[in-house]
Amino acid sequence: MKRTATAIWNGSGKEGNGTLSTQSTVLTQTQYSYNSRFENGVGTNPEELIAAAHAGCFTMKLSFVLGAAGFTPEVLETSCAISLEAGVITRSELVVNAKVPGISAEKFQECAADAKANCPVSKILQMDITLEAHLL
Repeated sequence: MKRTATAIWNGSGKEGNGTLSTQSTVLTQTQYSYNSRFENGVGTNPEELIAAAHAGCFTMKLSFVLGAAGFTPEVLETSCAISLEAGVITRSELVVNAKVPGISAEKFQECAADAKANCPVSKILQMDITLEAHLL
């Protein structure tokens, strides 16, 4: 399986702008720029997309891990914050809130740790990854 995306950039790094498009068309000429990356401009940025990818991958992996352990989650809600410091992506912070009927807190923590270690996005991120896992 391969998934593709395309970036187009026009102009200099600070004054220019670009668009991102994905094979699925979820992003179609979605704007990104210096302002959307380093300030609070309108548009997306690579770090936001990495955060979305990590949150989505971890959450789906957690659902699979829970299922393999005999539990079906009612809801898994994960946020992810990616830190960019001095031009380097340094950290990914996952926070998951979950409703999983019948699971003990200890088993839930075990499953969450497994998902963190084994989701494909976690495996490619060569940085500090933290996890807060809350059972509601």
